[in-house]
Amino acid sequence: MAGEGLTGSRIRERRSVVGLRQAELARNLGISASYLNLIEHNRRRIGGKLLLDVARLLGVEPSALTDGAEAALIAALREAATAAGLPADEAARAEELAGRFPGWAEVLARGHQRIGSLERTVETLADRLTHDPQLAASVHEVLSTAAAIRATAAILADEEDLTDDWRDRFHANINQDSRRLADSSKALVQYLDAGQGVEDAGASPQDEVEAFLKEHDYIFPALEEGAQQPDDLIAAADGSLSSVAARQIAQGILSQIARDALAAPMQRVEAQVSALGPDPIALAEALQVPVSTVLRRLAALPGLDAGLVVCDRAGSLLFRKSATDFVIPRYGSACALWPLFGALSQPGRVSRSSVVQLGRGRAGFECFAVAEPRDAPGYNEAPLVQATMLVLPDPDADSPTATEVGSACTVCPRADCPGRREPSILSTEI
Repeated sequence: MAGEGLTGSRIRERRSVVGLRQAELARNLGISASYLNLIEHNRRRIGGKLLLDVARLLGVEPSALTDGAEAALIAALREAATAAGLPADEAARAEELAGRFPGWAEVLARGHQRIGSLERTVETLADRLTHDPQLAASVHEVLSTAAAIRATAAILADEEDLTDDWRDRFHANINQDSRRLADSSKALVQYLDAGQGVEDAGASPQDEVEAFLKEHDYIFPALEEGAQQPDDLIAAADGSLSSVAARQIAQGILSQIARDALAAPMQRVEAQVSALGPDPIALAEALQVPVSTVLRRLAALPGLDAGLVVCDRAGSLLFRKSATDFVIPRYGSACALWPLFGALSQPGRVSRSSVVQLGRGRAGFECFAVAEPRDAPGYNEAPLVQATMLVLPDPDADSPTATEVGSACTVCPRADCPGRREPSILSTEI
C-alpha cells in the first residue's frame, strides 16, 4: 500500500510525544533497540502482536499507526499540493508529512477543504447576486428607499427656515418611506431565508428542468425502451415542473432523448464503446449517426462520468450536465474560451481539446465539441446551428499545451484572459 512504510515514522513520532526513549520502549516490547530502530526508520515491517503491543504501550489505537487511518488525510494533502501547483516530488511527500506531523497535516488539509467550501459559496453568491432578478430588484428597492430617507433627513437637518407645514410633510415622507423600507427589508430577508440550505429549483423554468433531470440522474430507462413517452414523464413529475415554460423545455429535452434512443439504442452504444472506446468520430461511423448524437449518448452512458453542455447560435446554454469538478455557471454567461463556443464558428468540424478549468484548483478535462444544424437547410436562410460539448475528466490534461478556461468571468482567477468580459471577484492569492 502507498503509505505502509510510514508506520515506523508514526511510532517514532508518537514515542517522542509520550516521552519514551527508544531503548525503554524496546525493553518493554522484548526486542532489541537496534531492531526497533530499524522499524522506526521504516526498514522493517511491523504487524500482528508486536504492532498491538506497540500501540498499547504508546496509548493509541493500532489503526493510528497504520496507513489506513490516514488515507483520507494523505489524499487531502495531495489535493492541496496539486491545487497549489507544487512539483510532483513535493506532492509525493504528503505521506511523510502526515506520518511525521499528523496534527499540522490535519490543520493544512482542513484549511484547504475550508477554502474550497468558501470558494464554492462565493461562486454561488456571485452568480445569484449578479443574475437573480428578484434579488436584484429587492436590493434595489432597499437601497433606493434608504437613499430617499437619507435625502429627506438631510433637508430637515440642514434647512432651518422650513415652515411647520413643510416640516410636517417631510416627517410624513420619512414615516412613509421608513415603513416601505421595513416592508422591503422584511421581504428580502424572507426571500434569502427561503433559499438557505436548499436548491432553489423554482427560481426559473430552466432550474426546474435541471432539478427534474438531476432527480432522474439524467437517465430515463422507460423512455429509452419506448415504454413511456415524454408526455407521460412530464405528467408524472408531481409538480416539480410547475410552470408552462419548464414543461415546454422538458418536452424538448425528453423528445431529443427519445429520438437519440431510437437512432442509437443504449445497448448498441455500450457494445461499440467497449470495442472502440469513447471516441466520438469512430462511434459515429459505427452507429451511423451524427457526432452530436454520439456526444449526447455518451453523456447518458451509465458508469461514465461525462458532462454535456449544449448551446444555441446565440451562445445561450440550453442544457447543462456537469462532470466531476467541471463547474457550469447556473446563471449568466459561461467562459468564452470553452471549445463549445469555438465550434459555432466552424459547423461540422469536430474538435478535441485538453482544457484545465481554473477556480478552486486545476481540474483537467478532455472536451469534444461540434456544431451542427438543427433543421434542414432553406434558401437564403442562415442555419439554426446548435453546438454540443462532451466533457470527460482527465487528470493528464493539465499540460503546458492545455487551454486554461474558467466557469464564468466573475469567479475566474486568470488575469491575462483574452476573453474576459468583466473583472473577477477572486484573486490569484486566494
